[in-house]
Order: sequence, then C-alpha cells, then structure tokens
Amino acid sequence: MDIVDIVTVMERLGGVATWAQLSTSVAPAEIALAVETGRVHRTGRGRYALPTAHEARVAAHRLSAVVGLRSAAASYGWALKTQPERPEVIVPRGRKVRSRDQATTDVRWRRLADEDIAGWRTTPIRTVMDCATTLPFDEALAVADSALRVSTLAPSDLVVAAVRLPGRGRDAAMEVAWQADARSAGPFESIVRAISIGVPGLRLVPQVRLRLAGRLIRPDLVDRDLRIIVEADSHEFHTTREAIDRDCWRYDELVLDDWLVVRVSWVQAMFQQPWVEAVLRRAVDRQQAKLRTTIALARGYRPAE
Repeated sequence: MDIVDIVTVMERLGGVATWAQLSTSVAPAEIALAVETGRVHRTGRGRYALPTAHEARVAAHRLSAVVGLRSAAASYGWALKTQPERPEVIVPRGRKVRSRDQATTDVRWRRLADEDIAGWRTTPIRTVMDCATTLPFDEALAVADSALRVSTLAPSDLVVAAVRLPGRGRDAAMEVAWQADARSAGPFESIVRAISIGVPGLRLVPQVRLRLAGRLIRPDLVDRDLRIIVEADSHEFHTTREAIDRDCWRYDELVLDDWLVVRVSWVQAMFQQPWVEAVLRRAVDRQQAKLRTTIALARGYRPAE
C-alpha cells in the first residue's frame, strides 16, 4: 500500500472520512499521529474530520460572530468540494471588524434572524441556502447533496427555503434545490453531476442499481435512456490487485452489454471541467446517433449505399 498524506486523502473525500476509507491508503500509525497533533479530529468512533469546524468556532467566539457557509457545513459533518482557506463567519450588518481579524477570518456581513441560528452556527437549512447563493454551482451542489445525505433535511425543505428567498440569489438557490440528490456518494460525484447538468440531453442519476452478468452493481452516475455510465474514478490512492481485477471485470462487462463508460479523475473534475463537459457532450452525441440508427432500422429504413 502506498502511503500518502492523510490531509490530502481527507480533502479528496470532502473533509470527512471513516476509518475504513482512510485505512485503504493511510497507515494506522499515521492516522493516530494526525489525531494526536490536531491535523485531523476524531469526531466519533471510526469517524474523522479536518479541523475546519473547530477553527471556525474559535474564530467566531473571538469575534462574537456566527459560524456560517462552508465552515458551518463542515461543523455538521457535511463533505465539501474544498475546505475554506479561512474560517467563514457571519456578523451583523454595520459591525466593525478590525483589519487584522479580517486578514485571518472570512467575515460576511448579513442579517440573521433568530430562527437562522443554532447555537454558534447557522441552522442546516440556512447553511445550505447561504452556500447556494454564494458559492459556485458545483460547490453548492456538493453541500446540498451532503446535507440531504447525512442530515434530517428533505428535498422539499430546500425547495421551500429557496422559494422564500428574496429576488437576489433565488434563482441560484432554486437550481441547487431542484438538483440536490441524497443518493450522491460524495462531493467528487456531485461535482461531476454538476458539470453534466450543462449538457443537453444528458440526465445522470447517482448510484443506480444495475444487474450485470448475474451481479448487482451500483455505478456512480447512470443515464439509462442513453446507456451512458460516468464513473468518478477515485482509485489513485488505493488501487490493489483485487481492485484492478474488479474494475476490469466491471468495465469489460459494461462495454459488452452496450454501455458507453466515461471515466473522470478527481483532477479532471476539479481543474479540467470544460474538457469533462466536452467529453460528455461527445458521449451524448454518439449515443443519440446510435439510438437514431437503431430506431431507423427497426422501422425498416436502410442507410444509403
């Protein structure tokens, strides 16, 4: 097993991870050392998180502020596309904050009602809405997907909250609310799905169960109509001989069953999004052309010689 930095692995997983997820690529002694030195926090039995939320809570206490946005999302154990470089906190409009505090803390001036605050942080629904109206779509979708996956929020809660927003930011929040899906396995998958939403004719659904060569599998993202599967390929940290065998079996059987399989790496999803979108568009064009040909042949048409 190749040993890699635990913080890098945690960041790829969205800032939260289980022992099982970490132990495939990080030695047990490294996990223990990271916890001991504070690089990683143990939040429960077999559960770990980056110190994003703790640092934000300390900053908020110092400034008499409320933890919000991605820092609040991290405090709820939600996975993020990226960890904030500085703690993200909210203060009332008109509050003066010293420049030296602004240099170390991302301060947002906003009006918060009592029902928007849960102790030292914004409520889950306010956190999702703030992220939806502030962050790029893919980051906001990752937050919303995670909120639905691990909290008591329902999709209807997001839609209702988005509808109630004032004009500014409502459209962005509505898009996030409509597209959020608790089935998404993590932020990597959410990002790929966010890219795909801009591709006409493509509708990728997370974690669809398929029967393949007598086995049940669950690909990352599936469009049944076009027979396209998109895999968020996260094997770079923990590829074993057994994993390679399983991956080859899965890929070969899918191709032989007439599925078009597109594989996207974490780096491509994060930093090469225009290329990923272009590949998905080409995949849609290819499958739609194949479908048109199949329909034409079924109706008795023959291509010109």
